[in-house]
Amino acid sequence: MEYLVVLLLFVVFLQTRIMELKRSILCLAAQSGIIAGACFAIGLGAGSGLHAWLPGLLTIFVKVLFIPGAILRLAGKITDEREIVSDINVNYSTMAAAAFLVFGYLLVDHLLPGTPGRSIIAASILMIMTGLALMVMRKRAILQMIGLITLENGIYLLGLLITEGLPLVVELGVFLDVLIAVVVLVILTNRMSLSFMTTDTTVMKKLKG
Repeated sequence: MEYLVVLLLFVVFLQTRIMELKRSILCLAAQSGIIAGACFAIGLGAGSGLHAWLPGLLTIFVKVLFIPGAILRLAGKITDEREIVSDINVNYSTMAAAAFLVFGYLLVDHLLPGTPGRSIIAASILMIMTGLALMVMRKRAILQMIGLITLENGIYLLGLLITEGLPLVVELGVFLDVLIAVVVLVILTNRMSLSFMTTDTTVMKKLKG
């Protein structure tokens, strides 16, 4: 499990450095793949049967294959080079991620001293805070969507660890909510690209009366 945590930390920090859309989407798929591995590890450690395998299988189908595939198809329709590669300074988001990681460990050590899942909880907090930061600091709708999925992955991983496997109904509800949210966001982003010829969300200010 520690190896998965190290890989997860590496991918999250890599996300803060990548500004090219397609690479960002592939990085999100890799992150979700690691979450799927954590689902299998936690599920098999807590029991056996369908409940142990289903969260990982759903994660692979929804978050590794379907969602990145849908976002990749949307990114493939964008031809403006300025949309594909952003030119903002990524150092701020990387420094923020480092601060979030330190904050996560300090929070765990203060509230849950000696807990065996210390690194996983800290990584979950890092993902939640980094996802929120990406949604705030990035202007492109697709990158904000990636931040949203990163945030949700962090919440989901934290829930899995604390409950040692969420109830099946809750897991299905979470995946359905995320699936619907991403489908709606993909449709809205596509319409935004067609209407404004950009996915920069700052253009939405023009709609103010």
